[in-house]
Amino acid sequence: MHLNPQFKEKNRESLASVLPITAIVFLLSITIAPLAPGTLVLFLFGAILLVAGMGLFTVGVDISMIPMGEGMGVEISRHKGPLLFVVAYFLLGVLTTVAEPDLQVLAEQVPAIENIVLILTVGVGVGIFLVLAALRIRKAIPLRRMLIIFYLLVFALAAAAPGNFIPVSFDSGGVTTGPITVPFIMALGLGIASTRSDANSASDSFGLVSLCSIGPILSVLILGIVYRPEETLYSSAQLPEVETTVDAARYFVSALPHYFQEVALSLLPIVALFVLFQLISRRFQGNQILKICAGLLYTYLGLVLFLCGVNVGFMPAGQFIGATVARSSQRWLLVPIGMLIGYYIVKAEPAVAVLTKQVEEVSNGSISHKSMGHALSIGVCVSVGLAMVRVLTGLNILWLLIPGYGVALALSFFVPPIFTGIAFDSGGVASGPMTATFLLPFAMGACTAVGGNLMTDAFGIVAMVAMTPLITIQTMGLASQIRHKLARRRLRYHMERVEDVMVYFN
Repeated sequence: MHLNPQFKEKNRESLASVLPITAIVFLLSITIAPLAPGTLVLFLFGAILLVAGMGLFTVGVDISMIPMGEGMGVEISRHKGPLLFVVAYFLLGVLTTVAEPDLQVLAEQVPAIENIVLILTVGVGVGIFLVLAALRIRKAIPLRRMLIIFYLLVFALAAAAPGNFIPVSFDSGGVTTGPITVPFIMALGLGIASTRSDANSASDSFGLVSLCSIGPILSVLILGIVYRPEETLYSSAQLPEVETTVDAARYFVSALPHYFQEVALSLLPIVALFVLFQLISRRFQGNQILKICAGLLYTYLGLVLFLCGVNVGFMPAGQFIGATVARSSQRWLLVPIGMLIGYYIVKAEPAVAVLTKQVEEVSNGSISHKSMGHALSIGVCVSVGLAMVRVLTGLNILWLLIPGYGVALALSFFVPPIFTGIAFDSGGVASGPMTATFLLPFAMGACTAVGGNLMTDAFGIVAMVAMTPLITIQTMGLASQIRHKLARRRLRYHMERVEDVMVYFN
């Protein structure tokens, strides 16, 4: 395995992703939102861990999670029996979801419902929709049709759910598609699609993440209707007291064992499924198994460093900056500052690199990772700006989600199906741990400072981040389609002119 060049490339990419958001926070800390030295040192230490963690994680995913997911998708799809198909994908969905770190964080913030009840509800939602998503690929059912049906059902249920529970429901759809589930589920889609030989199989490999994001929204909305919770709360991140760089280092070292345990529990279901799958199918040989084991180790270490960095270093800084700007006489600056942070923070999401690479490969380079990155950044920029408007005004989230999803579903009628699949997958991928551990505390700090309702005004930023990429990436697809049509028209016009000239001289 020639990993040295790969490590260097991934570390360069992760440095380029993390550096802009680090620079923005540093500039804010010496201008309009002065940070305590201890908080700033924690943030900078966290940024270093992010760079190292993202590099290890992306290398690990390439050599472990993607081959595992593809292999399982191929082998399960080859079996004709419906029982194995349904049971296998349901279990894959539940087991990979219940241990997702972001879901554990969300469950802690909703004391009206027991953690285990909420986690299992979300897991069952993902399991059911993974079965439906796999069936869609197998039967070549148009993704657009399923998205329209299920989003109509989502908003119908939202009308019956308690108002302060709606943002939690939509956020649950975003946090379940985190750094562990996304690479595995996307690779699973490639494996299922590869068993088909028609022209649309490549574009149909996208869409699993988007449908798996709908399952938790529906299941948590139903849970909210049944439980009728009176109150849902969110606990703010505590600002640690750090006086020296040695204190900061000790703070990270003391936090590491927790993340070693958390990530081990998160990866354990996938490892167990892989071992069971290998014992039954014998698909992978000696060298391949060694590579996958090494890749799982890199993935594990990368996620430990990444999650420790964002939770310990980024969360306090996000909360403090949001609160400081909101308390100032120019609280409207929350909107442009939020937009600037949103534009760059999505580049540091670990699963985004996995998505953009897969899109470039499946589209044979016609959809570059650079254009995908721009479209995602613009989408998250807009969504964070709108989320800050909600914090300042108390605007109901449904006034943004209903027209937003309406536009996204309308665009699906005018763009190639591959862009719809990529766009709806991107929404789940963009709303990962960086959103939960920096943007959410940023919104919470601002909302507390302006005296708003935390659950209705600040919670929901994950849902906003998951929505806007659906529009920007499909708009990119529409623009691409228009450019190709114009190019073909110009080519046809020039060909006709050449034919006219040849006729004239003959």
